[in-house]
Amino acid sequence: MKKKLLAVLLALSMTLALAACGGQGGNGGSGGSKSVKVGLICIGDENDQGYTYNFIRGKDAATEALKAKGIDVDWVVKWNIGEDSGCEDANIELADEGCQLIINNSFGFEPFMLKVAPDYPDIEFVACTNQASWGDNLENTHNAFANIYEGRYLAGVVAGMKLQEMIDKGEITADQAVIGYVGAFSFAEVISGFTAYYLGAKSMCPSVTMKVQFVGSWSDATAEANAASALCDLGCVMISQHSDNTTPATTAQTKGAFHTGYNNDMVSVAPEASLIGTRIDWSVYFEYIIEAVAKGESFDQDWCHGMDEGAVVMTPLNEKIAAEGTASKLAEVEEQIRTGKLQVFDTSTFTIEGQPLTSAFALDTDGDFTPDSEEAVFDGAFHESHFQSAPYFALSIDGIEWLNSAF
Repeated sequence: MKKKLLAVLLALSMTLALAACGGQGGNGGSGGSKSVKVGLICIGDENDQGYTYNFIRGKDAATEALKAKGIDVDWVVKWNIGEDSGCEDANIELADEGCQLIINNSFGFEPFMLKVAPDYPDIEFVACTNQASWGDNLENTHNAFANIYEGRYLAGVVAGMKLQEMIDKGEITADQAVIGYVGAFSFAEVISGFTAYYLGAKSMCPSVTMKVQFVGSWSDATAEANAASALCDLGCVMISQHSDNTTPATTAQTKGAFHTGYNNDMVSVAPEASLIGTRIDWSVYFEYIIEAVAKGESFDQDWCHGMDEGAVVMTPLNEKIAAEGTASKLAEVEEQIRTGKLQVFDTSTFTIEGQPLTSAFALDTDGDFTPDSEEAVFDGAFHESHFQSAPYFALSIDGIEWLNSAF
């Protein structure tokens, strides 16, 4: 395989070069440890307590795990990089600084990364949460994602149980079980997530409906707060989000609504509102690819796992405000997802304009949203992230109202 040969040649050239410099790093270093220099380009910084913070958690956990394997990681991190030419510059700078592996953490980074990668064929480039690298003609570009829709579904279960409890106690009526969802963009990644979340909630609270407000940004704390506030004003009693900051959680608490989060445990900032969250544990992927580079081995050009390998996890349940029995139900449903007994996008659980979904193509307005023109509906379910890591569920199902769109 060309990619494996390239990796082996790279490892050999590094070893020879490092030997000439006194044996530091590579296969040298103290105690025979190996060293890998890794660049990480971030759209935010760890202070967002959300998206980028979650990547830093993955970075730190992977570093410790690799150290136990005799692999030292020298990280060079670029903070607060925009989805513009600044990302191209960041990739060039990290390449010129000698990074052997460069990880781009935001969806909009990939086009700029792909401008740089051909000029550095000996460096591995990764675009997280994206989709173009795995199908290009470059040997040194990669995509990675996780089945976060699994965690979204579970967060929805928690939300649905709380809503049904509120109905049963007479705190709200069945038609007042309305969820407000703050979404970044009307992309498949976001649509897939909030659809999974809604289906999880509906499995516990059959009368639930949902309104989605897109903010047109992955990370805009003020816009996210404003969207959450507007959704509460429209009668939403539960708020969730696919956005980078904690402001939807704090706004929900201020407005007297409940909340489920993303990327981080948001109970600390909204203890009276936030029930649970879900996140990708990026340490699983980071450990895998960095170890491969250290050993001069190839690694997947398109990687995706979920709860099966611990790449998708739930944050701690806020049992002080969760519905009675939530913890046991959560464990039960998580096991069903992990073993494949439960399919998140089971086509018997939703309709589109009153009709069951029988083909992904039949309702695709663009004519080609499924990867490689493959039929994603089979065996009674829409199989998300089956043909590629990046989500491709982009359908609008009954029960979810889009208040706007943002591309």
